[in-house]
Amino acid sequence: MSGQRYTPEFKEEAVKLIIERGCSVTDVSKRLGVSQHSIYKWIKAVQPPVSHKEELELIEAKKEILRLKGQLKQTEEERDILKKAARYFASQPE
Repeated sequence: MSGQRYTPEFKEEAVKLIIERGCSVTDVSKRLGVSQHSIYKWIKAVQPPVSHKEELELIEAKKEILRLKGQLKQTEEERDILKKAARYFASQPE
C-alpha cells in the first residue's frame, strides 16, 4: 500500500468544505485529488457515533412526523370542504 498521507489540517479543511459550505464529496474529491472513499472516512471520523437508543428515537420521531403530516393533510382537506360549504350556504337566499 503506497497510500499518500494527508495532514490532519488538510483532512479538516476537506471535511469543512463538505459540511459547512455544502460542497459535494465528488467536487471536493476532484478538486483536491483525493479519493471519495478517503473523504467519506474523514467525515465519518469527525461525526459523533449514533447509539442504538438514539437510532430508535430517530425512527420513532420520523414515524410521528409522518403520522402528523397525514393528520395535517386530512385536517386541511376537511377545512377546505367546510370553506366551500360556508360559501355555498352564504350565497343562498333565506
